[in-house]
Amino acid sequence: MDTLVLSDAYLPIDRVSWQRAITLVLSGRADVVEEYEDRYIRSPSTIFPMPSVIRFVKRIANLFRRGVKFNRKNVWLRDKGRCQYCQRKTSLADFTFDHVVPQSQGGPTRWENIVVACPECNHRKRDRTPQQAKMFLRTPPARPKSLPGVSFPIFRWDDNMPKTWKDYLGSYQYWNGALKEDPA
Repeated sequence: MDTLVLSDAYLPIDRVSWQRAITLVLSGRADVVEEYEDRYIRSPSTIFPMPSVIRFVKRIANLFRRGVKFNRKNVWLRDKGRCQYCQRKTSLADFTFDHVVPQSQGGPTRWENIVVACPECNHRKRDRTPQQAKMFLRTPPARPKSLPGVSFPIFRWDDNMPKTWKDYLGSYQYWNGALKEDPA
């Protein structure tokens, strides 16, 4: 069972497990705003209602300036799922990532040295730089400030979410959702 996490200003910022939510509440970092009506957490001596929505007590510094997390999926999103050597579209399940400067030559594993590569190009390049392999790198890798089509946070109402979340997610959609233009 998940718990919706709100900022101190009641903006939805995350979705965590009930275990993580209890940890935040018991440590004093968050307050319970809503509880599940039919779910309880039992210890040998106490019964707690399971939190459905919690809110951080204090403002979270740099909440929206975290930057993009470095992981396989975000590298694929940054490069729009295209091999940076042949520009062939690759699926998220099938792509490989390539160290532009190979690790054997001192290349680090970070945003500025990793690109999406199809398996064929990655195999062809092997343990060489693009220049050594006589391959052309279409877009030099860089740390992205944001990802195409992704904004923080991503919350879309679905029927599987608890009803107690609707008020908080509805207000988020109201203020941050796309506006529909009136027909002329």
